[in-house]
Amino acid sequence: MAAAAVPAAAMLKDAAGRTRSVLERLILSRGLATEEEVDRAIAAQREVGHRLGDILVRQGVLDETDLLSVLSSQFGYQIVESEALPTIQEVMECAAECSIALDWLVDRAAVVWRGGGGELVCCARDPLHPLLHEALDRARGKAPVRIALSRARLIDGMIETLRQHVSQDRSAAGSLRDLAEDAPTVTFVDGIIGEAVRDGASDIHIEPDERQLVVRFRIDGVLRVRSVEARSRFDAISSRLKLLAGMDIAERRLPQDGRMSRRIGGEKVDFRVSTLPGAHGESLVMRLLRSQKQILRLEELGMEPDHHAVLRRLIHAPHGVILVSGPTGSGKTTTLYAGLHEIKDGRKKIVTVEDPVEYMMEGVTQVQVRSDIGYDFARALRSILRQDPDIIMVGEIRDAETASIAIQAALTGHLVLSTVHTNDALGAVGRLMDMGVEPFLLAAALRGVIAQRLVRTVVPERCVPDQPDPAILARTPSSAPRNFVRPGQGVDDAAYAGRLAVYEMVAIDTVLEAAISRGAPASDLRRIARENGMRTLFEDALMKAGRGQTTVQEALRVAVDDAT
Repeated sequence: MAAAAVPAAAMLKDAAGRTRSVLERLILSRGLATEEEVDRAIAAQREVGHRLGDILVRQGVLDETDLLSVLSSQFGYQIVESEALPTIQEVMECAAECSIALDWLVDRAAVVWRGGGGELVCCARDPLHPLLHEALDRARGKAPVRIALSRARLIDGMIETLRQHVSQDRSAAGSLRDLAEDAPTVTFVDGIIGEAVRDGASDIHIEPDERQLVVRFRIDGVLRVRSVEARSRFDAISSRLKLLAGMDIAERRLPQDGRMSRRIGGEKVDFRVSTLPGAHGESLVMRLLRSQKQILRLEELGMEPDHHAVLRRLIHAPHGVILVSGPTGSGKTTTLYAGLHEIKDGRKKIVTVEDPVEYMMEGVTQVQVRSDIGYDFARALRSILRQDPDIIMVGEIRDAETASIAIQAALTGHLVLSTVHTNDALGAVGRLMDMGVEPFLLAAALRGVIAQRLVRTVVPERCVPDQPDPAILARTPSSAPRNFVRPGQGVDDAAYAGRLAVYEMVAIDTVLEAAISRGAPASDLRRIARENGMRTLFEDALMKAGRGQTTVQEALRVAVDDAT
């Protein structure tokens, strides 16, 4: 282990008035070397530029064990023996997690790993090198950094293994790049991307197993097999997509995320690409984000008249919070933008913060979150409040800080629209309380909560009349007709085309406000809402099924039959 550079402040004078570093004084005070031996090593250091500790060990003056002990005393670093050092796999995983290049570790003769307490541990030949500490400060995130010492031969052995991995990865990357640029692979990847856009897919799934490779499209919320390919094609297809998405084509051990854009049929489409290592290879998923989506009007959302009236009343409120809940891909953002379109009159300052911006709307300031540079929802929201907005749309409330800022904004005169991930409308209340929002503040700010799902709509010519179970008929609202249909024999997915939203909508009245303020459980909130006429997601889906717009099977697929 090389001795670290000694700060100028650590220089002291000995009895003869000569300036000695702390390291020199420790060596001398322990009787590990004479003054003549130390001075001889200092003279050699001036000639060759090596660390003083290395020179003393090389000259046979110091044993490496003694040097490690001195350095540990000088800097407070822990000495790590071979059994406590990480495996090469652990070093590579930690480096990937912290975005530290392996070849940089090789150049710095350092290894990194996660300690038992989650801290970032680094062991290097030169533990005080300024470039080393600069990189660790960037990589550590919120975790503390702990420097450790170990024997030179142990560190050198690990560095040599890392050097071999770097060499292999570079060779593998070159080979994979050749595969990715092979003409049949380029044609295949371009083909599935173009076909997915034309078919209106929201996601492309590319999944290898032991013998084959399956490509599936998610269309109208349901995965459909597009093609089955030979397993041998996977490396080339995977490498092509990684190359396009700006990912590391040689990394297969850890999940990765990337982005790409393509212009297809005159339309610009953005793709978010993610990989997940599996037993038979990486699963790749591409989410399609169309930047030219048409913004729907409220009356085009397919809401029942009573829901439409409630939503119109909510979005025209001068201030407060309106939340829309549901899983990813359930149309929450579409509903919010339809609301913004309704209230955008040129006299209000409207700002959105999203990840990503899904619709382009004139007259609205739209902000893109950039988590990779620390520009998250909370930070963006704080900036937006300094822009004198009237209406704010937050793409998603994910954490306590964003929730707190959104509630405070609503309480200070802003109308805040946002989304959360919950199973039903009133589950949003509990979710924000779990994030630390005080019940009395939430009760004062919240104006309404909406849950929604998307059901597939039927092609009438491919369906036949249906007679549902009596229990289903009993759950169907009395105002709905009884024109139930189901797919014809052997038709299945071909009986559907397009999707329609179903809703669960609750306006917060004085009774619910009081219940939220006292921290009432979700079951009590749901009971109060039901007594006031709330229709559940399942019941709203059955209204659509009774009208012949969808099927009972779809209602059961997307919503829970909860009779309470």
